This record gives sequence, structure tokens and C-alpha cells, in this order.
Amino acid sequence: MTKTGRMLTIILLTVLPRLCAAAEGQVAVKAVNRLPFARLHQTIEVSASQLASLGEKDLNKIHIKDDSGKEVLCQAVDTDFDAYHIPDIVIFQADFGPGETKTFTVSTGGKQVYAKDQFKAYGRFVRERFDDFAWENDRIAHRMYGKALETWAGEPLTSSSVDVWSKRVSYMVIDGWYIAGDYHVDHGEGLDDYSAGATRGCGANGLWAADKLWVSRNFVSSRVLADGPIRVMFELDYEPFDVNGTKVAEVKRITLDAGSNLDHFQSFYKPQGGSEPLISAIGLKKVKDETKQFNAEHGWLSCWEPMEKNLGMQGVALVMDPKMLQKQTEDQQNSLLLVKTGGANSVSYWAGFFWDKSGQFPSYDAWKTYVDQFSQGLASPIEVSVSTK
Repeated sequence: MTKTGRMLTIILLTVLPRLCAAAEGQVAVKAVNRLPFARLHQTIEVSASQLASLGEKDLNKIHIKDDSGKEVLCQAVDTDFDAYHIPDIVIFQADFGPGETKTFTVSTGGKQVYAKDQFKAYGRFVRERFDDFAWENDRIAHRMYGKALETWAGEPLTSSSVDVWSKRVSYMVIDGWYIAGDYHVDHGEGLDDYSAGATRGCGANGLWAADKLWVSRNFVSSRVLADGPIRVMFELDYEPFDVNGTKVAEVKRITLDAGSNLDHFQSFYKPQGGSEPLISAIGLKKVKDETKQFNAEHGWLSCWEPMEKNLGMQGVALVMDPKMLQKQTEDQQNSLLLVKTGGANSVSYWAGFFWDKSGQFPSYDAWKTYVDQFSQGLASPIEVSVSTK
């Protein structure tokens, strides 16, 4: 071999591994909207196994760019909740036009560090307010009630309801509202103008037996599973409660992504005896002068109702897989949808709201369109495929 040949060989042996490593250092994500309408704030999930070719075990070091080369906000999330709390997926969001396909490039880099203004979803246990659990995203906010509230001398309440905090700003407000303690008055950010009480509020559930709704007491413990900037996810534990003579414990998992007006609720029931299949009853609080619409084909119920202090109107909704839906019914306080829990004794559904003062939707018709398209999106999620670049 000539001297020139030897030099070329050395160069190739040096450069080729680097080129191969660079190629292996990126993967492409293709995301397709198969529906004939625009879909905003769609959360895309990519699993650790799909990213294995990157050779990075810490998903907090994953970075994503769109097809213009701009970095996209992403979040590593632990979905199997193992003892080590190791993330197993990466999520990010994108907007899609009707039938649109988008591509993204995934690579590795430094560990993700988020600025405060990047957070679009957040939640926490609020011990100082008698064990509330409060959560929000850039569009809505809620709270649920913990054990300490049952025995508070000032205003005791036993309830597993879902409360509504109507916000009109996109930044996070929970901490500020609790610090000020004046969240029943709108100071420009929104307010708590909703009395959930012992009703099902905005999407709480119970069990249905003997033509009656059976509900748990306040939650007794909580744990945060993901806390922004894109997704907040947490679990609440409920002690066994009576369901027509059978004691049933419950773990409730709640997930809210940025840009969504609907929370994902999952309940996992543990009956202590009894062999009858469980039927979950999911509810919306009845409000005087409300307008209600039920779409059995697409699996949703929506109401248009006046706020309590003449502060405008509010749209609320429930959405679920229509194949699991049994029927619509009601009791004295709630409009209800009865849903099969299946062999796993679990139920999955979505519930949420909007306040017309927020400017998020121009009308109730626009809200119903959003709810209906959301239900169609559940049946036709964004298609995601991953390949090595």
C-alpha cells in the first residue's frame, strides 16, 4: 500500500466511526393527523425503547427539534411508576392542520432545566389548606379535598367532588391564590366561583348499585407522578367505602396536559368481596337554568350553565369511550353517565370546563365542537412512528 493509501485508510478509520456515531445520535419522529380538522396542543409520546438507538438511558437529556430546527419543549415522564421513578417516555406537543404530517428530530444533550415561565402544567398537595390537592394548566384549574377538611371546625366538608377554579390567564396561579387567600374574588386572573360541595362537581365519579350513587369520602393520601412543564399527573387514595353492602377502595389517577380543557381521570377499584361487576357513575353537578346535550354516539355529555355570582357562563363536559357507556341517568344533585369498569375494575374518562370570560371559546357551540372533536381524537390519536436518521 502506498503512503497516500495508508493515509486515506487512517483517515477513513478515524472519520467513519464518528460519522456513524453522528447518524446513530439522532432519530426521526413522524407524526400524522388522520382527521379532517385542525388539532392544537397535541401531546406526542415517544417511548424509551423507540429511542434506544440514541444510547442515552437518562431521558431527561433528550432534546427535540421541529423541521425548521427550532428546539421544542419536552418532558421525560415515568409511566410505570417503578420504585426508582425512572422516566420511560418523552412527551412534547405540536399543532396540526387537517390531515397534516410533521417530522421532528430527536437527539441527546445536556439535562433539561426549565425556566418558570415554561411551565404550562403544575399541581401539588396543599397541606396548609386542610389537605387540598390543586392542579392546573394554561387553561383551567381544579382542586379536590383531603382528609383534614372533614374535621375543620370552620367549614367541614366530606366530599370526593372535583372543584373548579376559573382562570383567565395562561400562567400558573395556584400558589399565588393560596398565598393571598382571596381566590373567591377576581383580581384579573380569575377566581373560585364554583360550589362543588358534596355533588360530583366537574367530573367526579362514584359507583352505581341498586339504582343509587355510592361515593367515597375525602382522599387520605396523594403522590405526584409528573409535575410539568407539559404534564401534571398524580394519584389520590380513597379508603374503602360502602357500595350496597360491599366495601370498595379506590385509587384515582388524574392527568392534565398543557393546552387542554379536559382532564384525564382513571379510577382503579379494589372491591373487598362481592362478585358483581362494578358500574362507575361519572357526574356533572346540576345547575339551575343549565342547558344540557348528550351525544351517545361519540360518548360525551355537555352542559352550559350560569356562574354563581352572575360572572358569565361556563361550559362543562364529560367524554368517554362510547363502547364503555351504558346509559345516561341522574340523581337529585348530578347528571350522570354510567360506565362499565370491565374485568380490571377500572374506568377511564375525561372531564373539564371553560369560562366564557377566559376568551378561550367564543360560544357554547364552539365549546361543543371542541368536545366532539376531542372525542373523535381519542378514537383517532396522532399516529407516531420513529426511525433512525
